[in-house]
Amino acid sequence: MGLQNRNVSQPAYTETRNRGNGVSTFLSGVAVLLSTLALGCSGYVAYEVFTLRETLNATNTVVSSSIPTQVPSPTATTSPQATASPSPASATISAISPGQFVQPAFGKKAEVELLSAKRIKDPETGNRDVVNLQMRIRRLATDGVVGSDIISVASTTARNPDTSVTYKGVALNRSTGSVSLFQVRPQASADAYIWLRVPDGINNLDIFVPDTAAFKNVPISF
Repeated sequence: MGLQNRNVSQPAYTETRNRGNGVSTFLSGVAVLLSTLALGCSGYVAYEVFTLRETLNATNTVVSSSIPTQVPSPTATTSPQATASPSPASATISAISPGQFVQPAFGKKAEVELLSAKRIKDPETGNRDVVNLQMRIRRLATDGVVGSDIISVASTTARNPDTSVTYKGVALNRSTGSVSLFQVRPQASADAYIWLRVPDGINNLDIFVPDTAAFKNVPISF
């Protein structure tokens, strides 16, 4: 009777042991699965950290290259200074245009062209009461010119067109002197000048060159 009981309980113990082995196998599988997931997650996190670090390094490189290595020193700025407006007497007048003032001399033997009439400062007094008048004398005639055909540039005078006051040369050594047409070849020319004593504030003059037609209302440049 006792032997029969022992044989009957044997299958129950075997069934319990097999059930325990199945649970252990399931838990082991779960553990392996969790380990695999953890490894995969750790790899993904490591990849994201590496990507973020490379992005930060690239950003720092771009920022570093865009910043100048040497900051320019600040330059001192000065406030603009007020400039005095020129008075009407010292306002700039347009210069003489080429061919604007041309007059015949000695009939049709020659012609005189005014090149410029510019107000300058007297080097001795410092006053701006001198007009430097420059002219070009051109011989036109091929014959009929004699030795007495001389233009005395030093005798040139000017006149105020408003008041008719006459102005003369500063000095003989402040002019070319005289130009002889006889010594100038046909179609050739000779330049000459004279300093005229003209008070400051006069902007136009009538010019009278000896043996030459008058020049009217000649502007004075500055």
